[in-house]
Amino acid sequence: MAKVVFYEKPGCGGNARPKALLRASGQELDVRDLLAAPWTAERLRPFFGDTPVAAWFNPAAPRVKSGEIEPAAATAEAALALMIADPLLIRRPLMQVGERREAGFDQARVDAWIGLRPTERPVTDRCPKDDAVHAHACRAAGEA
Repeated sequence: MAKVVFYEKPGCGGNARPKALLRASGQELDVRDLLAAPWTAERLRPFFGDTPVAAWFNPAAPRVKSGEIEPAAATAEAALALMIADPLLIRRPLMQVGERREAGFDQARVDAWIGLRPTERPVTDRCPKDDAVHAHACRAAGEA
């Protein structure tokens, strides 16, 4: 069993399945508010590892969806500055176990990292548009 620090946007239904899967797999969750965390570039950068800068962004963030921010054009430094100023831009969830940090929820990657109980349907950080409860929560938050 791992103790997983799990940063999420409070009230977002998109994190319900990943949290349930982690708990069902015996992982202990320390759920924290992504929007209220005191982010700095040094604290945020390790969550993204060697993934491309464009993958650091939440594709459902209003400023990304509107085209105001173009993730593919951002440098690492610019991306971090934008995310610190507007945490809605950060791909979520952010997870930490010990010194290792990850952004987003890729079930296979998380399984290889800390172990997960098998599921019939893969769990990802993508918005499940067929989930009426989550779609309503996203719309209410301006993210759908």
